Amino acid sequence: MKVTQERLPASQIGLEIEITPEITKQKYDQVIRNLSNTVNIPGFRKGKVPRQVLIQRLGTTRVKAAALEEIIQEGIEQAIKQEAIAAIGQPQLRSSFDDLINNYDPGQPLTISAAVDTVPEIKLNQYTGLEAKAEEIKYDPTQVDTIIEEQRAKLATLVPVEGRAAAIGDVAVIDFKGVIAKAEGEDPDTEPKPIPGGEGTDFQVELQEDKFIPGFVLGIVGMNPGETKEVSAQFPDPYANEELSGKAALFTITLKEIKTKELPELDDDFAQEVSEFETLDQLRASLEERYQKEAADKTKENQQEALLKELLNYVEIDLPTTFIDQEVDAMLTQTAMKLSQQGIDVKKLFTQDIIPQLRDRSKPEAIDRLKRSLSLQEIGKRESIAVTAAEVQARVTELMVEYPDQDLDEDRLRGVVEEELLTKKIVDWLLEHSSVELVPEGSLTAIEAETDSAVPEAETSNPE
Repeated sequence: MKVTQERLPASQIGLEIEITPEITKQKYDQVIRNLSNTVNIPGFRKGKVPRQVLIQRLGTTRVKAAALEEIIQEGIEQAIKQEAIAAIGQPQLRSSFDDLINNYDPGQPLTISAAVDTVPEIKLNQYTGLEAKAEEIKYDPTQVDTIIEEQRAKLATLVPVEGRAAAIGDVAVIDFKGVIAKAEGEDPDTEPKPIPGGEGTDFQVELQEDKFIPGFVLGIVGMNPGETKEVSAQFPDPYANEELSGKAALFTITLKEIKTKELPELDDDFAQEVSEFETLDQLRASLEERYQKEAADKTKENQQEALLKELLNYVEIDLPTTFIDQEVDAMLTQTAMKLSQQGIDVKKLFTQDIIPQLRDRSKPEAIDRLKRSLSLQEIGKRESIAVTAAEVQARVTELMVEYPDQDLDEDRLRGVVEEELLTKKIVDWLLEHSSVELVPEGSLTAIEAETDSAVPEAETSNPE
């Protein structure tokens, strides 16, 4: 079989395959024999239909098409094997099937054109000595005080207050009923429309400005127990209930009781109640260590991300469509699984109309992920970076102990762990052989924001 190769974009190889006269005749005759044994033609037994009658009844085009399907499939498979091409995905027919039928003459040579995706060549122009900038995330000591105060608030007891008006920070016990405020020009005799779910009795509300819709809490502040008051409020736009989005509301509120939070003492007893530690000092030390580690981990993540972005400036990969489609499939599958775990009906969300749009929007991220992954794999090969079986098993054992209630497939988990550990080793190696300057948190974000805001001006500016 004569095969001519041609290098195509997107890591494809074009194939011109010349099918021999013997094959074109053999396949045609074979199809006729098969059809003769399967097709019912009145007046003839199966297998006894004369050739010319069969062709006349079925039509030459149908017979040729059946023969061509086998010729194309087998011809492409043999060509890939003969040329030792590392093909991925399904081959594509580049010839027009209609043209092939017109050109197909059994017993004469036939040329078909096809294309196959191949593993892309990865060109790394540089991967050491890279320079980048990353934001440094510093440990904030106030995080410890914040989390401790949150735990104190959870253990707070509510104590009735008398002799004063409600203030921010109190807990108010109220009866309330809300209606949608009448719009300007609306008939004043029209009955106001009740707000769905907008009423309650002996309802406890914490008087913080971010609680409920704007205006509701501030309307309670300053009220005295036993007082009834009409309070104006405004539903935000957008709002969860679209019918209420942006609507003005009027609430009739009766303040029945004021309570204040009494926080527990910050002592060892408190530490024992909210944690496994015996003393408050031990609890604080543990929280400090946790948040310091979080800050360090986030800083390293920023360094890695900055380095990988810089690396892609020196990488050339002509990605095949097969790789991109597979990565998009994986991304959408992961998204669907997460949404399903949250109780969302994925079938209603991922409709036939929406899926093509989701695929198009996912392609840029899929391409970025593939380039990163393939580049790291190539660097790992060049620098002989590998993980040992002992390292993989140690991590697998840790995870099995950490998640005893989950039905984990140990063999599958081992493959995931091996890939993660190898990626980590390669990225750590890159960090050691490059320079990533740490800059204050927010500085790079501010620069990006300024750049983005300047783009529209540049696009709309008049060069004259």
